[in-house]
Amino acid sequence: MTRNETTTSSTRPHTEEVGQAPVVPALDARAPLSGALSLAELADDAAQAGTQTSGDEQAGTAGVPNATPAPSSTDVAGLADVTDAGNVTGTADAEAARESRDAAVSLASRLNWLRAGVLGANDGIVSVAGLVIGVAAATPENTGAILTAGVAGVLAGAVSMAAGEYVSVSTQSDTERALVVRQREELAEDPEAGIDELASHYRAKGLSPATAMTVARELTAHDAVGAHLEAELGLREDEYTNPWHAAFSSAVAFTLGSLLPMLAIVLLPTAVKIPLTFVAVLVGLALTGGFSARLGEAPVRPAVIRNMAGGALAMVVTWGIGHLIGVSV
Repeated sequence: MTRNETTTSSTRPHTEEVGQAPVVPALDARAPLSGALSLAELADDAAQAGTQTSGDEQAGTAGVPNATPAPSSTDVAGLADVTDAGNVTGTADAEAARESRDAAVSLASRLNWLRAGVLGANDGIVSVAGLVIGVAAATPENTGAILTAGVAGVLAGAVSMAAGEYVSVSTQSDTERALVVRQREELAEDPEAGIDELASHYRAKGLSPATAMTVARELTAHDAVGAHLEAELGLREDEYTNPWHAAFSSAVAFTLGSLLPMLAIVLLPTAVKIPLTFVAVLVGLALTGGFSARLGEAPVRPAVIRNMAGGALAMVVTWGIGHLIGVSV
């Protein structure tokens, strides 16, 4: 072996153990570079050794202790996919929660309208039944007078119910709008006070102070006015009851309810019109009482008994007054 070959052999890096980091030894100053290992060759050897070490690190045998391999492009892409999937899932959950809340609000609104309709029909049954039975007790054979009194009672009751509902719902709607305006002004004047107020509301519901403050800030960032209205007042800014709808539904419900005693007292024979009208009205009151109780998930029997008792009392009183007037006349 020549001297140059000996020098080259001594200056090449060796990795005896798998996973050791390549070490490029310092050049021997006594060895001439001409005819020996060049700097380019040293760099190539170091690159090859580094490639082998990198493969060992990926296999779990890192050559340098406590060294963390850099994430590959596949790892980065996978992390991005997980992040995107998390964002999509969070957005989907939020959207599903919002739709569920809107559906619950819509269902509650429909149930309220249905309950109001049942009560309006109940009023129509009792009011007109009492009126026509009183007139029939005074003049049982005068069908024209009974019909006239019944029609007048239906019209007066329907208009009265519609006007009452319109005034009541309009007042409620005006109050709700005023609360929205005041809440908006308060938040504009002092936003931090609004956040503290909202946080105290959730602390009172059982949340920890830190969680309550986090919830308050996130809800305020999303919709400050809506968060306060819903949490503190149970209102929603974009939902106001239409007074015209309330008036119309009340008038229709009253009219439909009044048809039962009207038809019974006019169509039945004179001898049995009053007792059978009593029976028909009590059956109708039992149905409306039971239906309203089921809507409110309340016990049915007490509701039916109360409804029938009230209607029976009204008919007995008007029958007695009509009978006294008829006898005296």
